[in-house]
Amino acid sequence: MKIIRNLEDITGRPLKPVVTVGNFDGVHLGHREIFRRVKIAASQLGGVSVVITFHPHPLKVLAPERSFSLITTYAEKEVLIGASGIDYLIIIPFSREFAGISARDFVVDVLVRRVGVRKIIIGNDYAFGRNREGNVDLLRRLGEEFGFSVETLDLVGNGGITYSSSVIRSMIEDGNVGGVVPFLGRYFSVKGPVIHGLHRGKSLGFPTANVDPEEELLPKSGVYAVMATCEGISYKGACNIGFNPTFKGGKLTVEVHLLDFEGDLYGREMRVCFVDRIRDERTFSDAACLMQAIEKDVAMCREVLSGIIPGEYPGKDNIFEEA
Repeated sequence: MKIIRNLEDITGRPLKPVVTVGNFDGVHLGHREIFRRVKIAASQLGGVSVVITFHPHPLKVLAPERSFSLITTYAEKEVLIGASGIDYLIIIPFSREFAGISARDFVVDVLVRRVGVRKIIIGNDYAFGRNREGNVDLLRRLGEEFGFSVETLDLVGNGGITYSSSVIRSMIEDGNVGGVVPFLGRYFSVKGPVIHGLHRGKSLGFPTANVDPEEELLPKSGVYAVMATCEGISYKGACNIGFNPTFKGGKLTVEVHLLDFEGDLYGREMRVCFVDRIRDERTFSDAACLMQAIEKDVAMCREVLSGIIPGEYPGKDNIFEEA
């Protein structure tokens, strides 16, 4: 996949481009269905598939006061779009100045003159341009004027629930990590270096890898059964997200105990895939009670993960190769 990070870097029009435009946070199955349609249409035209997205996310610019966490990092989004088989990814730097461009000017100046769009595929409720004034009707009128076709997709969903980045984000924030798999098509995951913590886990008999995640979004505090990948090797594990209330930690941590593992992981990158939620975070009266709870947590994680083969689970296989 060729990545173009600025409109000025488009030196020549792609061949008969079929285009879709959006934020695509999380790159969920609804997004991937759009990409599939784009690729099919490009093949039928003898052209190329093009995804246009924005950086940073428009809400980060237009509504910075809102509590809004992205499902994936921008780098992960690029990897996931590339894994979908798209030919070109065009990333438009988003600013308040760009937000002031009219819908017509966006279509004419960007899609027609710079990209040379031959067909655009979008959801039937898509809105764009200044004050979200652009819609499917405008695209169809401009398509007749400038010679491109418009295809719309009905909302795609699963089990009566529409695929939606906001719905997925809410589920993760509520700790429903198992429930998002049918929507993401993979386990939700975070990645980061293993850093030094307070080493309490080791003193309790359950050494942990303290992961400093790159992602903005984390599941609700609690204990989770996870699959962790480090340097291409997968491990089963138990993960605690929280503030260590028993020890009055005060700082949010992501700590992973790898089952049946001994070794030094400090400084290495680890990706943690969340399989299921075990329990809420709790405060224990002393270290002995905490140890008993951890023993139960680890046993429960073993049971939850018993049917998973390391290296063969949603989200690991060749999607995030850097993990």
